[in-house]
Amino acid sequence: MATDASPTAPLEHPHDRPDETPAERADRNFVELLQELRVAQTGVQILFAFLLTLPFTNRWTTITDPEQVVYLCTLIAAASASALLIAPVALHRITFQRGVKHVVVHTSDKLALAGLCCLVLAVVGAVFLIVDVVAGGQLAGILAALVAALFSTLWFVLPMALVPGRRR
Repeated sequence: MATDASPTAPLEHPHDRPDETPAERADRNFVELLQELRVAQTGVQILFAFLLTLPFTNRWTTITDPEQVVYLCTLIAAASASALLIAPVALHRITFQRGVKHVVVHTSDKLALAGLCCLVLAVVGAVFLIVDVVAGGQLAGILAALVAALFSTLWFVLPMALVPGRRR
């Protein structure tokens, strides 16, 4: 992502073109980011909707105090993920045509990463809750840890391993 508004900004991505201006690069990067966010937003919205319905089910009265804590943390993680993953749209809308697209792209990238982290927490919490109710706490802890490891590996470790020497 371009964070430098000068016409001589270094190419930071293999798809950056030398004939591309920083403004064009920022536009392209923002469009790519929005395409990625559409997938994540859909997932978090479905999960969030599911979590919102749980307290209104018949079995909710049998939930234990620790399960309530996990539920509330999971709900807050899903709400936070939703806010963070939708924030780039609001950020773009409010700063539209103010000449700060490169800042919007850079900030939106950070918001999206934070949103993905919250989404991982929400998914892990939901898995823990469901497995805990269905099969018990010990298995819930094991499976939630495995899901956390899977998401962390696929969403964070693998991408970082593919780009050696690059850190966020």
